[in-house]
Amino acid sequence: MDYNKLANLLFPDVTETVEDLEKKFPKRELPEGANITRIGPSPTGFVHLGNLYNAIIGERLAHQSNGTFYLRIEDTDNKREVEGAVNTIITSMDYFGIHFDEGATADGDNGAYGPYRQRQRKDIYHVVAKKLVEMGFAYPCFCSEDELNTMREKQIADKVDYGYYGEWAKCRNLDFETVKSRIEAGEPYVLRFRSQGDSKNYINVFDGIRGDLRVQENYQDFVLLKSDGIPTYHFAHAVDDHLMQTTHVVRGEEWLATLPIHAQLFDTLGFKRPVYCHTATLMKMDGESKRKLSKRHDPELALAYYREEGYIPKAVWEYLLTVLNSNFEEWRIANPDAPISEFQFTLKKMSSSGALFDLAKFNDISKDVLSKLPADEIYEGLTEWAKEYDEEFYNLLTKDKEYTLKALSVGRGIPKPRKDLVSFKQAKDFLSFYYNETFKVEDEYPERVDAETRKILIEKYVETLDFNDDQETWFGKMRDIGESLGYAGKPKDFKKNPEAYKGSIVDISGVLRVAITGRQNAPDLWEVSQILGKETVLNRLNNMK
Repeated sequence: MDYNKLANLLFPDVTETVEDLEKKFPKRELPEGANITRIGPSPTGFVHLGNLYNAIIGERLAHQSNGTFYLRIEDTDNKREVEGAVNTIITSMDYFGIHFDEGATADGDNGAYGPYRQRQRKDIYHVVAKKLVEMGFAYPCFCSEDELNTMREKQIADKVDYGYYGEWAKCRNLDFETVKSRIEAGEPYVLRFRSQGDSKNYINVFDGIRGDLRVQENYQDFVLLKSDGIPTYHFAHAVDDHLMQTTHVVRGEEWLATLPIHAQLFDTLGFKRPVYCHTATLMKMDGESKRKLSKRHDPELALAYYREEGYIPKAVWEYLLTVLNSNFEEWRIANPDAPISEFQFTLKKMSSSGALFDLAKFNDISKDVLSKLPADEIYEGLTEWAKEYDEEFYNLLTKDKEYTLKALSVGRGIPKPRKDLVSFKQAKDFLSFYYNETFKVEDEYPERVDAETRKILIEKYVETLDFNDDQETWFGKMRDIGESLGYAGKPKDFKKNPEAYKGSIVDISGVLRVAITGRQNAPDLWEVSQILGKETVLNRLNNMK
């Protein structure tokens, strides 16, 4: 077979060479040791937590080393593409603080190594495909779907490995005249890689997370170009990562099975292999066992979930870094107020086994992150979220900005701030007692205070209530009322001698807390009352007699 002749038959319009392409995309001017990373999502319309998980790794590897992080849209599977999905990817990553140095943008491409959308790079792939044909490592395959299905059924019956290889590769050794006549007859074909591999051989591949791997050599003649001339993922990513000079490829462990194919492609083309980093699958506990996060069963897999629930990006970053690097929590304890950018992320501290996603732990981290933010920052984020997702709540928040800021300031800005807020959506429920429009009694009164005593308590409290009192004076009056009704002024006194009292000051304050806030667990009652104001407090007390 004259492979040059075959290459010209298959690619008559391709005049460029791989060397020409490499001159178009010269070596990047970056400092020694700089990493070049990317994410390459498919525009299917579903952006999931795994996309962000891997994006954080790529972003940290690149920016910690003064390298480059870019976005490439891998849209070679036209059947799965969803309209508007590219913009969804871009806006989602931007919302969660993932910022690219170059790549696809909502308005086009930004950078000197584009196009950054694979369907726009068809001509580039054909240049490299032609070289493979010239080298004798690629050939046209005319097998139809029916023929391939028949072949698979026969392989299953014979109990041999499924695939297109060896004696099963019917088009591998077609002569030039046969190929030419079938093409001229208009027969559709794909371009396959002619593998020189042997199923008995093993090769070594270094994984940035898992270390040295020994994997079976690829022996399959896999597809390089589909019948429409668009490449498969295998071929496209190898060409792109070479020309864009990617140093590290971060992707899920589901791609481990194709690692031999990709290593073989790079080696055959004489391209330097990137460091593949296969991340552990995100798992969750389901009863006593772990299972993979599911698009169907687990809403928290979708990035949209975190926006709709009103979780702030910083909380998501904080949690994912605890999953990604085993030493992050220790670092955070030692550096409670340091920005995340100061943490030195490393692949060495990543686990190669299933990464457990714990929503309860994430909520705890979210509480901690929100508790440290100033009230004005919470207000801006909260109103921005409510404006998009809850217009009624937005109107409540913004009708009196100063009032809302006071409410958000309670228990904030102190050494041990309150951790009342989990997300902006949950904030609506928590803040509801501050607004008459949403106030409701949610909890029962303390059991140690009967209805008659409650009535007397509230009457006495209203009689002595003076909004000019400082907190100490206010508490003293409340304690005196409780003692006059037979309740211990100190919880420890009741604990030591429960027979001598009906209860303690905790029960007395609990009654007032439920009457004023609707809950037994609420922020400091004196501070809350000052914010609510005399009229509101008295109305609620009088309504609860």
